[in-house]
Amino acid sequence: MNDTKKKTAKRTTRTGKSYEGFTAEERAAMKEHAKEMKTAARRGSRASKADGEKDILAKIAEMPDSDRVLAERIHAIVKETAPELTPRTWYGMPAYAKDGKVLCFFQSAAKFKARYATFGFNDVAKLDEGSMWPTAFALTKLTAANEKQIAALVKRAVS
Repeated sequence: MNDTKKKTAKRTTRTGKSYEGFTAEERAAMKEHAKEMKTAARRGSRASKADGEKDILAKIAEMPDSDRVLAERIHAIVKETAPELTPRTWYGMPAYAKDGKVLCFFQSAAKFKARYATFGFNDVAKLDEGSMWPTAFALTKLTAANEKQIAALVKRAVS
């Protein structure tokens, strides 16, 4: 039997800086995603929009007040603008899917200790505009104009 202990391999980048791997927040998000996938598999074909709605509302309720207010408003806008989207959580954050694929999502500022929350779109969103277009938006607060812009983007994304 070999009594020598294995040493953790230390990786370095081309610049010579060491790479320590994923942050604690990134690891937590990946664990959350694995949990979501297990829950979805367990629910199987009996899963409903109500299940996703319940999951999203629970995640929103856990957020700090500043993020919770934004997430509640985003949730209301998406539901009103695109009721055909299926609410679900994605890496522990509220998301909305079309044909089983996440179309748009909200990421709280607290999730990765950022200075702003994010509302973003994935590649299934039809936001194409020439050869370059934005797919994520920083949010610090929501004005009436911001809400109209978000509603218009969601409507366009599902078209």
